[in-house]
Amino acid sequence: MAKKSPTVADYQYSGALKKDDADPFDLKRFDPGDKPFSSSDKAADKAATVALALELDTLQDLFYADRRYKLLVVLQGTDTSGKDGTIRGVFGQMSALGVHTVGWKAPSEEERAHDVLWRIHRQVPALGEVMIFNRSHYEDVLVPVVNGVITPEQTRQRYAQINDFERMLVDTGTVVLKFLLHISKDEQRARLQERLDDPTKHWKFAAGDLDVRKRWDAYQQAYSDALAATGTTWAPWTIVPADSKTHRNLMIATVMKQVMQDLKLRYPPIDPALKNVKVV
Repeated sequence: MAKKSPTVADYQYSGALKKDDADPFDLKRFDPGDKPFSSSDKAADKAATVALALELDTLQDLFYADRRYKLLVVLQGTDTSGKDGTIRGVFGQMSALGVHTVGWKAPSEEERAHDVLWRIHRQVPALGEVMIFNRSHYEDVLVPVVNGVITPEQTRQRYAQINDFERMLVDTGTVVLKFLLHISKDEQRARLQERLDDPTKHWKFAAGDLDVRKRWDAYQQAYSDALAATGTTWAPWTIVPADSKTHRNLMIATVMKQVMQDLKLRYPPIDPALKNVKVV
């Protein structure tokens, strides 16, 4: 019997609310070096991604005109996992008219004075907009957990608040796509070394990156726990094997196209008052 071809569903997790799940989520079950959507020809994969990016530009124009939906794309992953590269390679052809990006950093003093989702809610997309989060609200259940700043009880509370927040977004017309860019420790080492060796990439490297890397296992566990708790039916996680930059972009572009096509987007009808107007 022929081996079944992998699908996006094989790399999604939406079981956070199952109370009797005998097979709990574990990030280790996903190989960062997998290339399930690859043709095994790197040049062909790159060409396919370019073609998909152009199709996404057309779909985004229709999305903006339709104005029935909002689209939030979450790109989450460890240092060097390729969030910037994904934005360039997958979304770079889209018009700036309706596509926006937010890069999330440590909260400011003002932001810390509010609840952890206050700053996030201010940046969610409006009707017709595609908003891309480079990192996201998930930083608040990763960094504080690894650093021991919040208790397990507070962590569980934040998971529940995130689920409720994303459910509210979905219930009010937002499509939430969450991508975990999953790379291996060896691949991260190579990419960090490249930043040190290449003068054009020095600016990307910070001394603190090495301290974070020393806690690799703790962060991998924090990611597993966060995905297990927040992969819901309304906002599932898609785990993207990302050791290959080419495959990463191809897989995300494939998912984006399918999701946007499934919305059955349409251009609004012409204003009846304009139907017989002739421009002279």
